[in-house]
Amino acid sequence: MVRSIWTAATGMHAQQLNIDNVANNLANVNTAGFKKGRILFQDLLYQDLKPAGAITAAGITSPTSIQIGMGAAVVAIEKIHMQGNYQQTYNALDVMIEGDGYFQVILPDGETAYTRAGSFKIDANGDVTTPEGYLLSPNINIPENALQLSISKDGIFAVSLPGDIIETELGQIETARFINPAGLNSLGENLYFPTGASGDPQTSVPGEDGFGSLRQHSLETSNVVMVDEMVNMITGQRAYEMSSKAVQTSDEMLQTVAALKR
Repeated sequence: MVRSIWTAATGMHAQQLNIDNVANNLANVNTAGFKKGRILFQDLLYQDLKPAGAITAAGITSPTSIQIGMGAAVVAIEKIHMQGNYQQTYNALDVMIEGDGYFQVILPDGETAYTRAGSFKIDANGDVTTPEGYLLSPNINIPENALQLSISKDGIFAVSLPGDIIETELGQIETARFINPAGLNSLGENLYFPTGASGDPQTSVPGEDGFGSLRQHSLETSNVVMVDEMVNMITGQRAYEMSSKAVQTSDEMLQTVAALKR
């Protein structure tokens, strides 16, 4: 009975993390480029009371075993890097990736981070940055007298300047992709950082070599499906309640045993 209390407690802890993950997904339902997390469970160790294949007193080989499980635990919370929905914004600096790939941005320490959120801005120096001020890589600088900005599907930034009939190209960005996007480390601020599990970044021009192309005046919305998250919340809540009932039942059984002496 004491075993069942601790076993049920592991289930409660696992479901608490499940609800935490659902809450984070729902909180970011309107976050551009956000990728939802999916929680994965695994069962814990088993206590073998009778192993399969054991020889009984009658000399017969037992075809089955008696194993008591010790509960459940969260083995991973992985990001699902599925394409989010398309949202047209009419903002010249809003860009989405249609397909595989991540924008590259430079952090203050010089490291390169990666993002799917293409809501870019222009700082006081004319550089294209993220809303937090991190420079887009390669760096694109917009002239002060630029009249109109265009971004092609293959990442070429061009502007119309006063007196010029032909647009002036400012540069071309490259996007990156990873063999295992689920292995990326989430930094917050819509940024990811590569790890040993994600593999090294592979860079290329958008639209080539299997990389996704760009779409200007658009943003990729969160890939969170609210109906799915509400269902996950309900099932997680009920699983938590049932585990707590198992703790309560075990406690009542211990009370019964303790009352035998009276």
